[in-house]
Amino acid sequence: MNRAITLSAEETAILDWVDTRADGMIATVKDWAAINTGSRNADGLEVMRARLTDAFAELDARIEPVELPPSQTVTNDGEIVDVNYTPALKISQRPDAPIRIVLTGHSDTVFAADHPFQNWQMLDEDTLNGPGVADMKGGLLVMLHALLALERSPWASEIGYDVLISPDEEIGSLGSGPVLAELGKRADIGMTYEPALADGSLAGARKGSGNFSLRVKGKAAHAGREHHLGRNAIVAAAVFAEKIDRLNGERPAVTINVSRIDGGGAPNVVPDIGVVRFNVRVGDEEDAAWVKAELARAVADTNQREGIFADLHGGFTRPPKPMSPSNLRMFEWTREAGRPIGLDIQWKDTGGVCEGNNLWASGCPNVDTLGVRGADIHSSREIAKLSSFAEKTKLSAIMLMKFAKGEFNAREARALARSL
Repeated sequence: MNRAITLSAEETAILDWVDTRADGMIATVKDWAAINTGSRNADGLEVMRARLTDAFAELDARIEPVELPPSQTVTNDGEIVDVNYTPALKISQRPDAPIRIVLTGHSDTVFAADHPFQNWQMLDEDTLNGPGVADMKGGLLVMLHALLALERSPWASEIGYDVLISPDEEIGSLGSGPVLAELGKRADIGMTYEPALADGSLAGARKGSGNFSLRVKGKAAHAGREHHLGRNAIVAAAVFAEKIDRLNGERPAVTINVSRIDGGGAPNVVPDIGVVRFNVRVGDEEDAAWVKAELARAVADTNQREGIFADLHGGFTRPPKPMSPSNLRMFEWTREAGRPIGLDIQWKDTGGVCEGNNLWASGCPNVDTLGVRGADIHSSREIAKLSSFAEKTKLSAIMLMKFAKGEFNAREARALARSL
């Protein structure tokens, strides 16, 4: 598919309106960047949810908090505890409209409350440096203003949408995952507002991802008097870590990153607890099945050590998102929408994951890098290009209007997904 689309006078007028909102978007993202919303900073996330509620109120849609179920984690001393989350924010419009779209984003960042990166600065007239300016407070503003553009159009009644803004995307969407799955099942298509690359490229196929913790229990003993009676959980954990690290290179799309070993204590005590934390990326479901089998084998080997007990926690929370025919159709529409405003949109496969993985797992075709152009996310060098706020808003506005008019057939994309 490589067709040219045209914009009507009404569509062009709406895009002109977007330009009038650009300065306000930039002022707002600066304000939001100064609010620390690290994934574990509940107070900051609550402040941000209030700001988002005020901002999205302009849509005159139903706005409500969504309580998220807790997840579980393994503490450094081997205990299993619940992890609670602040509520997500859901915005719903026209639930009975013929076309259903789910739009997703997140309010959390990777920068904890005590991180030194806490505010914004201008690097040049088009480059804003700040926490979350690209990932993804800038993207949330693009989403909001694209929906406001849709509401100004005469075709808005054809589209109903649900927006979910989650507080836990940067830590795996473990709380919001079930909500994303339910919204994805009900939608024809999805649109997610992670940042595009600085050159405007979007993410194509995405790998799947899982976070795991191996809990190892041994036997404590005095390191001098009774070393022989101890069973060293740290050593067993390290052997396991080395074993799974050797799996790298066995399958081209599989990577295993051992990130941390917790446990132990005083040097005169044989440690009785060790916790290995690691992330796995896979290219497809066959890779995931292979990894699960290899992990089970490594856990069994660990349990063969005398006096050692090991159990595995965690799992794959974001399945792979392939460039399926339906996802390809979404990218083709995105590219077509960009041409009338001078954008030549490309995409690149990535090992990164996002809420687009979750939506695809529920059968919802989607494009997931519709946010601002940015770079160096997850670091204190994070930037957003100011010229991209209006640019990317126009892109999504065109897509939404074309879906509403039927020039892009959202139901066709969903039908392709169901045919797999």
